[in-house]
Amino acid sequence: WLQEALALRLRELGKEHLDVAQTCYNLASLYRSQGTYEKAEPFYLQALQIRETVLGVNHLLVAQSFYGLAKLYLSQEKYQPAEELCKRALHIREQHFEERPRMLASTLSVLAQIYLGQKKLDQAEKMNERALQIREHASGKEHLHVAVIINNQVEVYHAKGTYQEAEPLIARSLRIHEEILGPELPYTAYSLSNKAENFFLQGMYDQAEFYYKRALAIREQHLGLHHPRTASTYCNIAKLYLA
Repeated sequence: WLQEALALRLRELGKEHLDVAQTCYNLASLYRSQGTYEKAEPFYLQALQIRETVLGVNHLLVAQSFYGLAKLYLSQEKYQPAEELCKRALHIREQHFEERPRMLASTLSVLAQIYLGQKKLDQAEKMNERALQIREHASGKEHLHVAVIINNQVEVYHAKGTYQEAEPLIARSLRIHEEILGPELPYTAYSLSNKAENFFLQGMYDQAEFYYKRALAIREQHLGLHHPRTASTYCNIAKLYLA
């Protein structure tokens, strides 16, 4: 449907229209969610080029393009370009904090993940803490995106080796996901995987296997056998069996 919408808009509106840019952005985000990263990048770049040309470099829609590209590069572990683009998005969104706090929280959360990938753990923890504070105030403490930020903070605690600190956060994120989405949807698999990882890192292998397998079953069903997140779960279970 997005491909058809893009073809129609290109024909009727031309290559430099903002509606064309939005459709390119949406298509890129879909490809990123599917794990087909090489398809996503040219559409993110096309959306960015149109928006910068029409709106200038400091518009919120330009920040959205920076943010989308940053998430894409994070998924590909290209941390340097991801950090640069995320900071550019953050700079713009900081200026609109009062009317768009949720966007700022999301940007801080992605920057925290980028820092985590670079092993800058203290910086990652600070970004997550700020993101969580903003998101809880804007959306309430039981929101799905609050659970996402909590899961990101769990990964920081795992990297630091502070497993006891991670446990209540894992329980909270899992409760939010299961209450809102139910026990069998992809976002719930994030919390299950983190719970498994927490057991694994403490040498509690039977418990880890149980939760890894629950996460794997969800990801195989909803994301498919060839999605990067499914692959990461295969890898985690392989590490568990090796241990």
